[in-house]
Amino acid sequence: MPQRTLLFVVFDGVQSLDVTGPLEVFAGAEAHTPGTYRIRTASLDGAPVRTSSGLKLVPDEALTGALTGARTAAADPHTLLVPGGEGTHAPDPRLVDWLRAHGPRAERLVSVCTGAFLLAAAGLLDGRRATTHWAYCEQLAQDRPAVRVEPEPIYVRDGRIATSAGVTSGIDLALALVEEDLDRDVALCLARHLVVFLRRPGNQAQFSVQLAAQTALREPLRDVQRWIAEHPDTDLSVDALAARAALSPRHFARAFRDETGVTPGRYVDRVRLEHARRLLEDTPDGVEEISRASGYGTPEAMRRAFLKTFGTAPAEYRRRFRPAAVD
Repeated sequence: MPQRTLLFVVFDGVQSLDVTGPLEVFAGAEAHTPGTYRIRTASLDGAPVRTSSGLKLVPDEALTGALTGARTAAADPHTLLVPGGEGTHAPDPRLVDWLRAHGPRAERLVSVCTGAFLLAAAGLLDGRRATTHWAYCEQLAQDRPAVRVEPEPIYVRDGRIATSAGVTSGIDLALALVEEDLDRDVALCLARHLVVFLRRPGNQAQFSVQLAAQTALREPLRDVQRWIAEHPDTDLSVDALAARAALSPRHFARAFRDETGVTPGRYVDRVRLEHARRLLEDTPDGVEEISRASGYGTPEAMRRAFLKTFGTAPAEYRRRFRPAAVD
């Protein structure tokens, strides 16, 4: 297999974990299978950069060398990785120009977190599906209407371009790319070493149900939210939940939607799905037992929910995404 050059673009205000998280994955793969990757970092002028947390990074080379025709790793990388961070809010125009010129030449173009804004500014995401940190998805969609922003997944693959959500999702995407380049066993070995999941599926939601929905303002509704999370296997119909909140079903449904941003039924569906997913990942319980514990009643009902959301059945989800430590 030919060696792949991986180029990490760094700049002042970059998020350190956006760089070091994926870099550790690829460096681990190179240590496991020498000759797989040549990893380089580059800033515009080759000067050290200060991350958003204050950490100083010393790059290997300058991007401007490629602009002047010098033969460096920056000239034609196999995989070009663009991290995010505060420095993406008002980027140096020269960086955007470099990405516009060199992004199309990379065999794989990858962004982490708000690095998607740099790719979008260079016109590299026009007409493509992409994601970014959940807090900035709406802004990306507004700023770049030509980009089809998907706010839910932790990463999105669209041809040779891959974009990931906030910070740790860059590790998930890097593991997926290593699995693609080498094989699942290597990715599993790296995940064990880094003490993370083999990799989360790209279409897994960026955050938990409790974070995705707003916390209700009124205590009775907050109590209902807690009750749903703690008792997914009970009767969670609107009538039952309304009775718990001491409200009429109509008043409860309207108030819950207004204060959380989702309907009671949608909230319950998300809680049950997340509960079932965690049991599949963290326990050896059977699918039938998990379906009852998560409120689905039957394995078939849970199977339909998983196919709709994850595109895979519960048993296959467990086979692919349960950490080896559980086995």
